[in-house]
Amino acid sequence: MNRKKKVGLASFVLTVSIAFSCTAQNIAEKLPFEMPQVNVPVFKTDTFNIKKFGAINDGITLNTKAINNAIEACAKNGGGVVYIPSGLWVTGPIVLRSNVNLHLVKGALVLFSRDINDYPLVNSYFEGLRTVRCQAPVSAENAENIAITGGGVINGAGDAWRPVKKSKLTQTQWTNLIKSGGVVDKSGNTWYPSEKSLKGYNTQEAGYLGPNAKIEDYEAIKDFLRPVMIGLVGCKNVLLDGVTFQNSPSWCVHPLMCEHFTMRNVNVSNPWYAQNGDGIDIESCRIGTVTNCTFDVGDDALCIKSGKNEEGRKRNKPTELFVISNCEVYHGHGGFVIGSEMSGGVRNLYVSNCTFLGTDIGLRFKTTRGRGGIVENIYISDISMINIPADAIGFDMYYGGTSPVPEADEKQTEKPAPTDKFPAVNEGTPQFRNLYVKNISCNGAQRAIFLQGLPEMYIRNINLENISIKATTGLSCIEGQDIHLKNVNLEISKGDIAAINNSKNVDLENITGKGPGKFIKVSGKETEKVNLKKIGTELTSHNFVVEGDVKAGVVLK
Repeated sequence: MNRKKKVGLASFVLTVSIAFSCTAQNIAEKLPFEMPQVNVPVFKTDTFNIKKFGAINDGITLNTKAINNAIEACAKNGGGVVYIPSGLWVTGPIVLRSNVNLHLVKGALVLFSRDINDYPLVNSYFEGLRTVRCQAPVSAENAENIAITGGGVINGAGDAWRPVKKSKLTQTQWTNLIKSGGVVDKSGNTWYPSEKSLKGYNTQEAGYLGPNAKIEDYEAIKDFLRPVMIGLVGCKNVLLDGVTFQNSPSWCVHPLMCEHFTMRNVNVSNPWYAQNGDGIDIESCRIGTVTNCTFDVGDDALCIKSGKNEEGRKRNKPTELFVISNCEVYHGHGGFVIGSEMSGGVRNLYVSNCTFLGTDIGLRFKTTRGRGGIVENIYISDISMINIPADAIGFDMYYGGTSPVPEADEKQTEKPAPTDKFPAVNEGTPQFRNLYVKNISCNGAQRAIFLQGLPEMYIRNINLENISIKATTGLSCIEGQDIHLKNVNLEISKGDIAAINNSKNVDLENITGKGPGKFIKVSGKETEKVNLKKIGTELTSHNFVVEGDVKAGVVLK
């Protein structure tokens, strides 16, 4: 065991902590809400090299015991640095302890075991609910002052866990996958790593705890119960800095009910076809930042959550007081996402200076009846996007769990036909309100802007300003109230530029655009007060239409 002072590493930790504190303070001065100072952990310089505990970097030896022993020794010492040198280190689950900085030097590759027997079943959480899952490759619970830092790579061996759809691969890739082992379902459309994995897929509510359930009851479907890769529950003062996280079994980084969370200079990478291959899911957390990170993943990239349905509402822990900035997202179902598990609420977030390069949706807000929860006071600015296959900006309160871009074998959720009968407002009614989005540029999307509330709960006070989008289709606003669009330019190739349906108090100010259909179409008997100000074209019967049961005098020019 080496307790020699590592002055260089200590200086690095202290310097970046001070620099970050200054940056966070500058951001806080510009925020539209009061943001507490984010506590970034600082560690003792005592260093515990995993090699001193018997770890071997031969790419074969299982180093689970050696690495965890180093972490335990460091924690008992009052904290410090657990040092992972360069080389290929194979291991099973790692458990972080308070006051420990797990530091991977550049050239260090931690590869998690492909043997699912190395991951015991544990009580855990997934998709907003308490559940049984396999133990996460890296976990911590109720720990304080923890970190994963350095220039190394953590690989979760996710391909040993994940099902793969045939439609995602070339024929050669599919043939080779089948030859590797595993099983294919009856439809012939999806490959599973094992019979247990397939059985879990066919089990209703697999892994979710019943009133008398025991962990051992889930052994028959264990392989299906994929863990998140970095699972942090109830932790305080967390730092993820400089590391590459890749190939996670399910979600990659999942802080849950954490406070003072900092993630910066991190690369997150999953195969584009990875089911549930999210980048980061910040759930029911308070006070934190995500800055200067890169994501290239198989599902939502930067995702905000707060529990699901009744369980999330009872938890009653909103995700709040976060700043996300200077991030790049390549593949992903959504660039920045809120939902759909947001039953505990989301509030006071600031997102800025991000680039989305081919995400299925750019800014994605999703929920459905039964979730409940209030999403409010969200501020987004200075977002650049290109090559978005679905919506550049999308609000969907009828989310049904399907992909943003329809797949050949996937049944899409049908939106209900208009009706005068709809559910009464109750605790399961979700709400989106008080969102401010400005300075958005997008070159290439299927649909520019999609806003859809519920007939019993309109999305409210949505503010879009300084927006420029080139897309196939334009703006669709359905069941929105107090919708304010200012300085919006839409260049589209199909349909109407702006369509307003069953919405109230809609302000369109300095709206410009090009397209083959109507410039503005207003419809729906519930529509009230559509105010047109400084519209960038002369409105005539050729490019402006009020149709259906719209009441007289609704449109103000």
